[in-house]
Amino acid sequence: MIDLHTHSRASDGTTPPEMLPALAAGAGLHAVALTDHDTTTGIAAFCDAAKEFPSLTAISGVEISTEYAAKEIHLVGLFIDPENKTLFDFLARQRVERIRRNEMIFRKLASLGYPVPENAPEFSRFSDASSLGRPHFAAALCRLYDFSDMQEVFRKLLGHGRPAYVRRKLPDPAEAIAAIHASGGVAVWAHPVYRQRNEWALVRRFCKKFVPKGLDALECFYSLFGPPETEMLTSIAHDFGIARSGGSDFHGENSNVRRNGQTRRPRRIARGTCRTPPLTRKSRRLQARLFSSILYKT
Repeated sequence: MIDLHTHSRASDGTTPPEMLPALAAGAGLHAVALTDHDTTTGIAAFCDAAKEFPSLTAISGVEISTEYAAKEIHLVGLFIDPENKTLFDFLARQRVERIRRNEMIFRKLASLGYPVPENAPEFSRFSDASSLGRPHFAAALCRLYDFSDMQEVFRKLLGHGRPAYVRRKLPDPAEAIAAIHASGGVAVWAHPVYRQRNEWALVRRFCKKFVPKGLDALECFYSLFGPPETEMLTSIAHDFGIARSGGSDFHGENSNVRRNGQTRRPRRIARGTCRTPPLTRKSRRLQARLFSSILYKT
């Protein structure tokens, strides 16, 4: 059993990255990937902690927000080299955009009568504003104002189209795929139909355009998917000749490390290591086939 989509306090999760391997091992997982949003800052601590669990394979990853057809598309990079300069520079640009967006959210909330101090406890554990996301604002608003829960905050203020929502300037998926590949990684489209309906045509259009540009896998197994979503995405992955991935999208206190399915242990990934050598296009395809052999089985 493996989980190839998790988050830590380095982005919008609540679990310190050094605690994630213990949780994964306790859940009986053979492999776990740390895939924080637009940052690899938690990977070193994550990998060091994983050395205490010889039966657990720690996989370095990242989740990158992109845009296609006016929709936000999340791509997960797995088996990345977190020290790769191309990827590092690409993520740095995304973090600058996050800071811009967060500054505008602060201003919008204040203008709407919901000022949030920049030193709020929900923000204090981050060294810079680039690690903050809308969930952190929602948590602060729940504490400061009369909201029943974070979902109400998103419905009234922070969700798409709501008064305090600020759209981010996002890169094209091809740019993110290229950055992931430059770091030796595998590019996975995360939750392709997450919170959407009737998007199968979009999934096929996306695959038709971006598989030739290096998309390696679809996240066919996800904590909010039922059998229909998994079966349809598995069929599409098969049609386009790409791998299947899966993960819980674990964020900490409000979610669980899930056992999404059975898998064989990834024999070619060294225990306790998060580094892989750069791959040529041909060897990326070879790794994608290996990758498929270790992923979730229906």
